[in-house]
Amino acid sequence: QVQLVESGGGLVQAGGSLRLSCAASGRDFSLLHMGWYRQAPGKQRELVASITRGGTTTYATSVKGRSTISRDNAQNKVSLQMDRLNPEDTADYYCRARHGISGREYWGQGTQVTVSS
Repeated sequence: QVQLVESGGGLVQAGGSLRLSCAASGRDFSLLHMGWYRQAPGKQRELVASITRGGTTTYATSVKGRSTISRDNAQNKVSLQMDRLNPEDTADYYCRARHGISGREYWGQGTQVTVSS
């Protein structure tokens, strides 16, 4: 069983930065593929960025070039650094883990990000 707890959300002005963190409990963090998703009011949940067990990263077009996802297997943590934020980044951000062997997935409770113009 894996539990995910996000932190780092909040209110920020347009042009600012935030660093979101996701702490994972349980064993086998190194076997987890990790990702950040977001859901804005009235919209579907979408992938923001992901990082595989091996460290391969992918980004949504909307955040590419101004966001960096990273993982620390020693601390069971994945982070998302987001820069040059704009009001369109306002959403609830969720951490997702998918076990690289069982395929089971886990979600955190989310952290809210609000970008004011």
